[in-house]
Amino acid sequence: MAVMQWKKLLSARRLGCVRSDAVQQGRSPFQQDFDRIVFSSAFRSLQDKAQVFPLADDDYLRTRLTHSIETASIGRSLGAIAGVGICKKLNYPEIRPNHIGEIVAAASLAHDIGNPPLGHSGEESIRYWFNHSPVAARLKTMMSTPEIADIERYEGNAQGFRVLTRLEMPENPGGMQLTCATLGAIAKYPVSAVAAERPRGVMGRKFNFFQREKALFAEVAATLGLLPVNATGDGWCRHPLAFLVEAADDVTYRIVDFEDGHLLKLVEYGELEALMLRIINDGGETAARLKEIPDRRRKVELLRARALGVLVRQLAAAFLAQEDKMLAGELDQPLIELIPAARILAEIYDISIERIYTYRRATEIGIAGYELTSGLLDAFMSAVVEYVDATARKAAPEPRSRKMLYLLPRECFAHEDAEWQSSAYERLLRILDYVTGMTDTHAVSTFKKVKGISLPGMLL
Repeated sequence: MAVMQWKKLLSARRLGCVRSDAVQQGRSPFQQDFDRIVFSSAFRSLQDKAQVFPLADDDYLRTRLTHSIETASIGRSLGAIAGVGICKKLNYPEIRPNHIGEIVAAASLAHDIGNPPLGHSGEESIRYWFNHSPVAARLKTMMSTPEIADIERYEGNAQGFRVLTRLEMPENPGGMQLTCATLGAIAKYPVSAVAAERPRGVMGRKFNFFQREKALFAEVAATLGLLPVNATGDGWCRHPLAFLVEAADDVTYRIVDFEDGHLLKLVEYGELEALMLRIINDGGETAARLKEIPDRRRKVELLRARALGVLVRQLAAAFLAQEDKMLAGELDQPLIELIPAARILAEIYDISIERIYTYRRATEIGIAGYELTSGLLDAFMSAVVEYVDATARKAAPEPRSRKMLYLLPRECFAHEDAEWQSSAYERLLRILDYVTGMTDTHAVSTFKKVKGISLPGMLL
Protein backbone atom coordinates (compact mmCIF):
# COMPACT_ATOMS: atom_id res chain seq x y z
CA MET A 1 0.00 0.00 0.00
CA ALA A 2 1.33 3.43 -0.96
CA VAL A 3 2.06 5.84 1.87
CA MET A 4 3.45 9.35 2.02
CA GLN A 5 7.06 9.77 3.19
CA TRP A 6 8.12 12.38 5.75
CA LYS A 7 11.36 13.19 3.91
CA LYS A 8 9.37 14.40 0.90
CA LEU A 9 6.55 15.90 2.99
CA LEU A 10 9.08 18.17 4.76
CA SER A 11 10.55 19.46 1.49
CA ALA A 12 12.22 22.86 1.75
CA ARG A 13 12.01 23.36 -2.01
CA ARG A 14 10.38 26.70 -2.80
CA LEU A 15 7.55 26.84 -5.33
CA GLY A 16 8.94 28.39 -8.50
CA CYS A 17 12.54 27.47 -7.66
CA VAL A 18 14.49 24.44 -8.89
CA ARG A 19 16.62 23.71 -5.82
CA SER A 20 15.70 23.27 -2.18
CA ASP A 21 17.00 25.63 0.47
CA ALA A 22 19.38 24.16 3.02
CA VAL A 23 17.68 23.63 6.37
CA GLN A 24 19.91 25.68 8.63
CA GLN A 25 19.59 25.45 12.39
CA GLY A 26 19.66 29.20 13.00
CA ARG A 27 16.96 30.35 10.61
CA SER A 28 15.34 27.61 8.61
CA PRO A 29 13.48 28.07 5.29
CA PHE A 30 10.27 27.47 7.21
CA GLN A 31 11.03 30.36 9.58
CA GLN A 32 11.66 32.46 6.47
CA ASP A 33 8.19 31.42 5.23
CA PHE A 34 6.73 32.74 8.47
CA ASP A 35 8.57 36.02 8.09
CA ARG A 36 7.51 36.47 4.45
CA ILE A 37 3.89 36.00 5.42
CA VAL A 38 4.13 38.44 8.35
CA PHE A 39 5.53 41.19 6.12
CA SER A 40 3.05 40.69 3.26
CA SER A 41 0.39 43.30 2.59
CA ALA A 42 -2.29 40.58 2.43
CA PHE A 43 -1.48 39.49 5.99
CA ARG A 44 -1.37 43.08 7.21
CA SER A 45 -4.90 43.69 5.89
CA LEU A 46 -6.24 41.06 8.32
CA GLN A 47 -5.97 43.70 11.07
CA ASP A 48 -9.26 45.14 9.75
CA LYS A 49 -11.07 41.95 8.78
CA ALA A 50 -13.58 40.41 11.15
CA GLN A 51 -13.11 37.14 13.01
CA VAL A 52 -16.68 36.91 14.34
CA PHE A 53 -17.82 40.48 14.98
CA PRO A 54 -17.45 42.78 11.93
CA LEU A 55 -16.69 46.47 12.51
CA ALA A 56 -16.63 45.92 16.27
CA ASP A 57 -16.40 48.88 18.64
CA ASP A 58 -14.43 47.02 21.33
CA ASP A 59 -10.65 46.93 20.75
CA TYR A 60 -10.35 43.76 22.85
CA LEU A 61 -12.30 41.59 20.38
CA ARG A 62 -10.29 39.46 17.97
CA THR A 63 -9.82 40.36 14.33
CA ARG A 64 -8.59 37.96 11.64
CA LEU A 65 -5.09 39.22 12.39
CA THR A 66 -5.13 38.40 16.10
CA HIS A 67 -6.91 35.11 15.39
CA SER A 68 -4.21 34.17 12.86
CA ILE A 69 -1.39 35.04 15.25
CA GLU A 70 -3.00 33.04 18.07
CA THR A 71 -3.58 30.11 15.71
CA ALA A 72 0.08 30.24 14.63
CA SER A 73 1.16 30.20 18.27
CA ILE A 74 -0.94 27.10 18.96
CA GLY A 75 0.25 25.57 15.68
CA ARG A 76 3.91 26.04 16.56
CA SER A 77 3.42 24.23 19.86
CA LEU A 78 1.44 21.42 18.23
CA GLY A 79 4.03 20.96 15.48
CA ALA A 80 7.00 21.01 17.83
CA ILE A 81 5.46 18.48 20.24
CA ALA A 82 4.37 16.18 17.41
CA GLY A 83 7.78 16.77 15.81
CA VAL A 84 9.52 15.09 18.73
CA GLY A 85 7.67 11.88 17.93
CA ILE A 86 8.18 12.22 14.17
CA CYS A 87 11.91 12.90 14.42
CA LYS A 88 12.50 9.86 16.63
CA LYS A 89 11.46 7.70 13.68
CA LEU A 90 13.34 9.62 10.97
CA ASN A 91 16.91 9.13 9.87
CA TYR A 92 16.94 12.73 8.75
CA PRO A 93 19.21 14.79 11.04
CA GLU A 94 18.63 18.05 9.13
CA ILE A 95 15.04 18.18 10.42
CA ARG A 96 14.40 18.84 14.10
CA PRO A 97 11.13 19.10 16.04
CA ASN A 98 11.29 22.90 16.03
CA HIS A 99 11.37 22.86 12.20
CA ILE A 100 8.10 20.96 12.11
CA GLY A 101 6.70 23.51 14.55
CA GLU A 102 7.84 26.27 12.18
CA ILE A 103 6.06 24.67 9.22
CA VAL A 104 2.79 24.38 11.14
CA ALA A 105 3.17 27.92 12.52
CA ALA A 106 3.74 29.44 9.06
CA ALA A 107 0.81 27.51 7.58
CA SER A 108 -1.43 28.48 10.50
CA LEU A 109 -0.43 32.12 10.15
CA ALA A 110 -1.59 32.11 6.51
CA HIS A 111 -4.70 29.95 6.85
CA ASP A 112 -7.13 32.91 6.58
CA ILE A 113 -5.09 35.16 4.30
CA GLY A 114 -7.55 34.79 1.41
CA ASN A 115 -10.71 35.57 3.37
CA PRO A 116 -12.87 38.42 2.00
CA PRO A 117 -14.21 41.32 4.09
CA LEU A 118 -16.96 40.81 6.68
CA GLY A 119 -16.06 37.31 7.80
CA HIS A 120 -17.46 34.09 6.38
CA SER A 121 -20.55 35.91 5.14
CA GLY A 122 -18.18 37.50 2.62
CA GLU A 123 -17.64 34.10 0.95
CA GLU A 124 -21.37 33.37 1.01
CA SER A 125 -22.18 36.74 -0.52
CA ILE A 126 -19.83 36.13 -3.47
CA ARG A 127 -21.55 32.81 -4.16
CA TYR A 128 -24.94 34.51 -3.84
CA TRP A 129 -23.95 37.28 -6.27
CA PHE A 130 -22.69 34.80 -8.85
CA ASN A 131 -25.95 32.83 -8.72
CA HIS A 132 -28.35 35.80 -8.74
CA SER A 133 -26.80 38.78 -10.54
CA PRO A 134 -27.72 39.45 -14.21
CA VAL A 135 -24.12 40.60 -14.68
CA ALA A 136 -22.87 37.23 -13.41
CA ALA A 137 -25.39 35.38 -15.60
CA ARG A 138 -23.83 36.95 -18.66
CA LEU A 139 -20.32 36.09 -17.48
CA LYS A 140 -21.31 32.42 -17.10
CA THR A 141 -22.04 32.22 -20.83
CA MET A 142 -18.36 33.01 -21.45
CA MET A 143 -16.90 30.61 -18.88
CA SER A 144 -16.21 26.87 -18.81
CA THR A 145 -17.90 24.48 -16.39
CA PRO A 146 -14.82 24.22 -14.10
CA GLU A 147 -14.44 28.02 -14.10
CA ILE A 148 -18.10 28.47 -13.16
CA ALA A 149 -17.71 25.94 -10.34
CA ASP A 150 -14.80 27.93 -8.88
CA ILE A 151 -17.07 30.95 -8.32
CA GLU A 152 -20.34 29.14 -7.58
CA ARG A 153 -18.53 27.39 -4.71
CA TYR A 154 -16.18 30.30 -4.00
CA GLU A 155 -13.67 29.50 -1.25
CA GLY A 156 -11.41 31.72 0.83
CA ASN A 157 -9.07 28.72 1.06
CA ALA A 158 -8.57 28.75 -2.71
CA GLN A 159 -8.17 32.53 -2.71
CA GLY A 160 -5.52 32.14 0.00
CA PHE A 161 -3.49 29.75 -2.16
CA ARG A 162 -3.82 32.24 -5.03
CA VAL A 163 -2.63 35.12 -2.80
CA LEU A 164 0.44 33.18 -1.65
CA THR A 165 1.43 31.72 -5.02
CA ARG A 166 0.45 34.44 -7.50
CA LEU A 167 -0.72 37.78 -6.11
CA GLU A 168 1.96 38.52 -3.52
CA MET A 169 5.37 39.11 -5.16
CA PRO A 170 3.72 38.61 -8.59
CA GLU A 171 6.98 39.13 -10.46
CA ASN A 172 8.26 35.80 -9.10
CA PRO A 173 7.24 32.39 -10.45
CA GLY A 174 5.36 30.91 -7.50
CA GLY A 175 4.59 34.29 -5.95
CA MET A 176 5.99 34.42 -2.41
CA GLN A 177 7.93 31.25 -3.22
CA LEU A 178 7.07 29.59 0.08
CA THR A 179 8.39 26.09 0.72
CA CYS A 180 6.27 23.23 -0.57
CA ALA A 181 6.08 21.87 2.99
CA THR A 182 4.34 25.05 4.19
CA LEU A 183 2.03 25.26 1.17
CA GLY A 184 1.07 21.62 1.62
CA ALA A 185 0.32 22.12 5.31
CA ILE A 186 -1.98 25.06 4.49
CA ALA A 187 -4.11 22.96 2.13
CA LYS A 188 -6.83 21.43 4.29
CA TYR A 189 -8.89 20.59 1.18
CA PRO A 190 -6.37 19.55 -1.52
CA VAL A 191 -8.87 19.22 -4.34
CA SER A 192 -10.45 21.33 -7.10
CA ALA A 193 -14.05 22.52 -7.12
CA VAL A 194 -15.02 20.05 -9.86
CA ALA A 195 -13.11 16.91 -8.89
CA ALA A 196 -15.42 13.94 -9.42
CA GLU A 197 -13.45 11.78 -7.01
CA ARG A 198 -12.66 13.55 -3.75
CA PRO A 199 -10.81 12.65 -0.55
CA ARG A 200 -13.03 11.03 2.06
CA GLY A 201 -14.56 12.88 4.96
CA VAL A 202 -13.24 16.21 6.15
CA MET A 203 -10.56 16.51 3.43
CA GLY A 204 -13.11 16.77 0.62
CA ARG A 205 -15.66 19.15 2.11
CA LYS A 206 -14.34 22.25 0.34
CA PHE A 207 -11.59 22.99 -2.19
CA ASN A 208 -8.20 24.65 -2.03
CA PHE A 209 -7.28 25.95 -5.50
CA PHE A 210 -8.95 27.57 -8.47
CA GLN A 211 -8.49 26.29 -12.02
CA ARG A 212 -6.09 29.19 -12.56
CA GLU A 213 -3.71 27.76 -9.91
CA LYS A 214 -4.30 24.06 -10.65
CA ALA A 215 -0.84 23.56 -12.19
CA LEU A 216 0.83 25.30 -9.23
CA PHE A 217 -0.95 23.06 -6.75
CA ALA A 218 -0.08 19.97 -8.79
CA GLU A 219 3.59 21.02 -8.61
CA VAL A 220 3.37 21.29 -4.82
CA ALA A 221 1.64 17.91 -4.57
CA ALA A 222 4.25 16.20 -6.78
CA THR A 223 7.13 17.67 -4.78
CA LEU A 224 5.63 16.49 -1.49
CA GLY A 225 4.52 13.09 -2.77
CA LEU A 226 0.88 13.63 -1.76
CA LEU A 227 -1.22 10.60 -2.64
CA PRO A 228 -3.59 11.22 -5.58
CA VAL A 229 -7.26 10.35 -5.11
CA ASN A 230 -8.22 10.42 -8.78
CA ALA A 231 -6.75 10.03 -12.26
CA THR A 232 -7.67 13.56 -13.36
CA GLY A 233 -4.88 15.27 -11.44
CA ASP A 234 -7.09 17.54 -9.37
CA GLY A 235 -7.39 15.77 -6.03
CA TRP A 236 -4.93 14.53 -3.40
CA CYS A 237 -4.88 13.30 0.18
CA ARG A 238 -3.98 15.83 2.84
CA HIS A 239 -0.45 16.56 3.97
CA PRO A 240 -0.43 15.14 7.55
CA LEU A 241 0.61 18.51 9.00
CA ALA A 242 -2.58 20.04 7.56
CA PHE A 243 -4.41 18.12 10.31
CA LEU A 244 -2.40 20.09 12.87
CA VAL A 245 -3.14 23.40 11.13
CA GLU A 246 -6.83 22.52 11.15
CA ALA A 247 -6.60 21.54 14.83
CA ALA A 248 -4.86 24.81 15.74
CA ASP A 249 -7.62 26.77 14.01
CA ASP A 250 -10.43 24.65 15.47
CA VAL A 251 -9.26 24.82 19.06
CA THR A 252 -8.37 28.52 18.86
CA TYR A 253 -11.71 29.71 17.59
CA ARG A 254 -13.68 27.44 19.90
CA ILE A 255 -11.91 28.75 22.98
CA VAL A 256 -11.21 32.39 22.12
CA ASP A 257 -14.51 33.03 20.32
CA PHE A 258 -16.15 31.79 23.51
CA GLU A 259 -14.00 34.25 25.46
CA ASP A 260 -15.08 37.07 23.13
CA GLY A 261 -18.69 35.97 23.56
CA HIS A 262 -18.30 36.37 27.33
CA LEU A 263 -16.83 39.85 26.82
CA LEU A 264 -19.99 40.84 24.94
CA LYS A 265 -22.12 39.32 27.74
CA LEU A 266 -23.44 36.58 25.44
CA VAL A 267 -21.99 33.90 27.75
CA GLU A 268 -22.21 34.06 31.55
CA TYR A 269 -18.95 33.83 33.48
CA GLY A 270 -20.14 30.89 35.55
CA GLU A 271 -20.95 28.92 32.41
CA LEU A 272 -17.55 29.70 30.88
CA GLU A 273 -15.70 28.76 34.08
CA ALA A 274 -17.52 25.45 34.44
CA LEU A 275 -16.79 24.37 30.86
CA MET A 276 -13.14 25.41 30.99
CA LEU A 277 -12.57 23.65 34.32
CA ARG A 278 -13.99 20.46 32.81
CA ILE A 279 -11.37 20.68 30.05
CA ILE A 280 -8.55 21.49 32.48
CA ASN A 281 -9.56 18.71 34.92
CA ASP A 282 -6.61 19.21 37.29
CA GLY A 283 -8.14 18.10 40.55
CA GLY A 284 -9.19 21.57 41.69
CA GLU A 285 -5.81 23.35 41.37
CA THR A 286 -7.10 25.91 38.84
CA ALA A 287 -10.36 26.41 40.77
CA ALA A 288 -8.32 27.26 43.88
CA ARG A 289 -6.11 29.65 41.91
CA LEU A 290 -9.18 31.46 40.57
CA LYS A 291 -10.27 32.34 44.12
CA GLU A 292 -7.04 34.34 44.54
CA ILE A 293 -7.72 36.48 41.44
CA PRO A 294 -10.09 39.43 42.06
CA ASP A 295 -10.48 40.58 38.45
CA ARG A 296 -12.89 38.59 36.29
CA ARG A 297 -11.08 39.29 33.04
CA ARG A 298 -7.86 37.87 34.47
CA LYS A 299 -9.78 34.82 35.66
CA VAL A 300 -10.96 34.25 32.09
CA GLU A 301 -7.43 34.67 30.76
CA LEU A 302 -6.11 32.04 33.20
CA LEU A 303 -8.87 29.62 32.24
CA ARG A 304 -8.21 30.15 28.54
CA ALA A 305 -4.45 29.67 28.91
CA ARG A 306 -4.73 26.45 30.92
CA ALA A 307 -7.48 25.01 28.72
CA LEU A 308 -5.40 25.65 25.60
CA GLY A 309 -2.39 23.99 27.24
CA VAL A 310 -4.42 20.84 27.92
CA LEU A 311 -5.88 20.80 24.41
CA VAL A 312 -2.46 21.19 22.77
CA ARG A 313 -1.18 18.14 24.60
CA GLN A 314 -4.27 16.10 23.75
CA LEU A 315 -4.16 17.08 20.06
CA ALA A 316 -0.43 16.33 19.71
CA ALA A 317 -1.01 12.89 21.25
CA ALA A 318 -3.93 12.26 18.88
CA PHE A 319 -1.77 13.25 15.90
CA LEU A 320 0.95 10.76 16.80
CA ALA A 321 -1.64 8.04 17.43
CA GLN A 322 -3.13 8.63 13.96
CA GLU A 323 0.18 9.16 12.11
CA ASP A 324 0.07 5.93 10.10
CA LYS A 325 -3.49 6.57 8.93
CA MET A 326 -2.59 10.12 7.85
CA LEU A 327 0.46 8.92 5.90
CA ALA A 328 -1.78 6.42 4.12
CA GLY A 329 -4.38 9.12 3.38
CA GLU A 330 -7.00 7.24 5.40
CA LEU A 331 -7.86 9.61 8.27
CA ASP A 332 -11.17 11.29 7.44
CA GLN A 333 -11.90 13.04 10.78
CA PRO A 334 -10.46 16.23 12.26
CA LEU A 335 -8.18 15.64 15.25
CA ILE A 336 -10.45 17.73 17.46
CA GLU A 337 -13.01 14.89 17.33
CA LEU A 338 -10.45 12.34 18.53
CA ILE A 339 -9.36 13.80 21.88
CA PRO A 340 -10.71 13.32 25.44
CA ALA A 341 -12.12 16.88 25.48
CA ALA A 342 -14.07 16.40 22.23
CA ARG A 343 -17.51 16.32 23.88
CA ILE A 344 -16.86 19.44 25.95
CA LEU A 345 -15.63 21.30 22.86
CA ALA A 346 -18.78 20.21 21.05
CA GLU A 347 -20.87 21.72 23.88
CA ILE A 348 -18.93 24.98 23.60
CA TYR A 349 -19.42 25.02 19.84
CA ASP A 350 -23.17 24.42 20.16
CA ILE A 351 -23.48 27.35 22.58
CA SER A 352 -21.40 29.51 20.24
CA ILE A 353 -23.67 28.74 17.29
CA GLU A 354 -26.76 29.50 19.37
CA ARG A 355 -25.59 32.77 20.96
CA ILE A 356 -22.32 34.08 19.51
CA TYR A 357 -22.33 33.39 15.77
CA THR A 358 -25.96 34.58 15.58
CA TYR A 359 -25.28 37.74 17.62
CA ARG A 360 -27.67 40.36 16.26
CA ARG A 361 -25.12 43.03 15.30
CA ALA A 362 -22.90 40.50 13.51
CA THR A 363 -25.93 39.05 11.73
CA GLU A 364 -27.14 42.48 10.62
CA ILE A 365 -23.73 43.39 9.24
CA GLY A 366 -23.46 39.99 7.57
CA ILE A 367 -26.81 40.56 5.82
CA ALA A 368 -25.72 44.03 4.77
CA GLY A 369 -22.56 42.40 3.43
CA TYR A 370 -24.61 40.65 0.76
CA GLU A 371 -25.72 44.03 -0.58
CA LEU A 372 -22.23 45.47 -0.24
CA THR A 373 -20.54 42.60 -2.11
CA SER A 374 -23.20 42.46 -4.81
CA GLY A 375 -23.06 46.21 -5.23
CA LEU A 376 -19.27 46.30 -5.64
CA LEU A 377 -19.11 43.30 -7.98
CA ASP A 378 -22.01 44.52 -10.12
CA ALA A 379 -20.50 47.98 -10.40
CA PHE A 380 -16.99 46.87 -11.31
CA MET A 381 -17.89 43.87 -13.46
CA SER A 382 -20.55 45.73 -15.46
CA ALA A 383 -17.94 48.42 -16.18
CA VAL A 384 -15.43 45.76 -17.27
CA VAL A 385 -17.97 43.99 -19.49
CA GLU A 386 -19.02 47.27 -21.12
CA TYR A 387 -15.39 48.24 -21.70
CA VAL A 388 -14.56 44.90 -23.35
CA ASP A 389 -17.67 45.07 -25.54
CA ALA A 390 -16.85 48.62 -26.62
CA THR A 391 -13.26 47.66 -27.39
CA ALA A 392 -14.43 44.73 -29.53
CA ARG A 393 -16.65 47.14 -31.49
CA LYS A 394 -13.79 49.64 -31.67
CA ALA A 395 -16.05 52.14 -29.93
CA ALA A 396 -15.42 54.42 -26.98
CA PRO A 397 -16.49 53.01 -23.59
CA GLU A 398 -19.26 54.75 -21.69
CA PRO A 399 -17.90 57.55 -19.45
CA ARG A 400 -19.22 55.84 -16.29
CA SER A 401 -17.48 52.58 -17.14
CA ARG A 402 -14.25 54.38 -17.91
CA LYS A 403 -14.36 56.24 -14.60
CA MET A 404 -15.17 53.05 -12.67
CA LEU A 405 -12.14 51.34 -14.18
CA TYR A 406 -9.89 54.20 -13.07
CA LEU A 407 -10.67 53.14 -9.48
CA LEU A 408 -9.12 49.72 -10.03
CA PRO A 409 -5.43 49.02 -9.42
CA ARG A 410 -3.37 48.55 -12.58
CA GLU A 411 -2.79 44.83 -12.01
CA CYS A 412 -6.57 44.37 -11.90
CA PHE A 413 -7.42 46.33 -15.06
CA ALA A 414 -4.77 45.77 -17.74
CA HIS A 415 -6.33 46.66 -21.08
CA GLU A 416 -3.15 45.73 -22.95
CA ASP A 417 -3.04 42.27 -21.34
CA ALA A 418 -4.13 39.67 -23.91
CA GLU A 419 -5.20 37.18 -21.24
CA TRP A 420 -7.38 39.79 -19.54
CA GLN A 421 -8.94 40.72 -22.87
CA SER A 422 -9.70 37.15 -23.94
CA SER A 423 -10.93 35.52 -20.70
CA ALA A 424 -14.06 36.47 -18.76
CA TYR A 425 -12.86 34.11 -16.00
CA GLU A 426 -9.55 35.95 -15.69
CA ARG A 427 -11.29 39.32 -15.56
CA LEU A 428 -13.64 38.11 -12.84
CA LEU A 429 -10.81 36.63 -10.79
CA ARG A 430 -8.94 39.93 -10.88
CA ILE A 431 -11.98 41.89 -9.73
CA LEU A 432 -12.46 39.34 -6.97
CA ASP A 433 -8.77 39.75 -6.05
CA TYR A 434 -9.42 43.46 -5.57
CA VAL A 435 -12.69 43.16 -3.65
CA THR A 436 -11.65 40.25 -1.41
CA GLY A 437 -8.37 41.98 -0.63
CA MET A 438 -10.20 44.96 0.90
CA THR A 439 -10.42 45.43 4.63
CA ASP A 440 -13.88 45.70 6.17
CA THR A 441 -13.58 49.48 6.47
CA HIS A 442 -12.25 49.91 2.92
CA ALA A 443 -15.06 47.77 1.51
CA VAL A 444 -17.74 49.84 3.28
CA SER A 445 -16.10 53.11 2.25
CA THR A 446 -15.74 52.05 -1.40
CA PHE A 447 -19.34 50.82 -1.54
CA LYS A 448 -20.62 54.15 -0.19
CA LYS A 449 -18.63 56.10 -2.76
CA VAL A 450 -19.56 53.88 -5.70
CA LYS A 451 -23.24 54.13 -4.73
CA GLY A 452 -23.09 57.88 -4.09
CA ILE A 453 -23.95 57.45 -0.41
CA SER A 454 -20.88 59.51 0.46
CA LEU A 455 -18.37 61.54 -1.46
CA PRO A 456 -14.62 62.01 -0.90
CA GLY A 457 -14.13 64.71 1.73
CA MET A 458 -17.62 64.39 3.22
CA LEU A 459 -18.01 64.10 6.97
CA LEU A 460 -19.50 60.63 7.49
